[in-house]
Amino acid sequence: MNIAIACDHAALELKNQMAEHLRKVGHDVKDHGVKTLDSVDYPDYAKLVVKDVQAGAAQVGVLLCGTGQGMAMAANKAKGIRAALLSDTFSARMAREHNNANVVCFGARVLGPELVRECLDAFLAASFAGGKHEKRVGKIMDMQGC
Repeated sequence: MNIAIACDHAALELKNQMAEHLRKVGHDVKDHGVKTLDSVDYPDYAKLVVKDVQAGAAQVGVLLCGTGQGMAMAANKAKGIRAALLSDTFSARMAREHNNANVVCFGARVLGPELVRECLDAFLAASFAGGKHEKRVGKIMDMQGC
């Protein structure tokens, strides 16, 4: 699977760990940065990942910042994006199965690397259930015009 990943300065180490993990389990990872601990504006990096997902260059985006909140808020402003802020494996699976999330967000100051890895793996192992959830996801996407 093609996965785009990015972070702000607060999540550099976690982003590097997750990119390495994803590559080890066989995914193609496009790393949009950051590469240093210099302070940056997280929406700029969310935009890079979102553009890859919108264009189909990545099936999934992974965004990390201090809490994950800023990245999730930024990503969810973009057309066609369903970003989920994750902190447990059940929500990770449900974000994929019920909400057809295409971007996942994590907080480096909130979660440890092992839990983030477990959430990523649970999310990527799941697939959209469709059925009654398609209508609901459609209603979510219709809200982008509000």
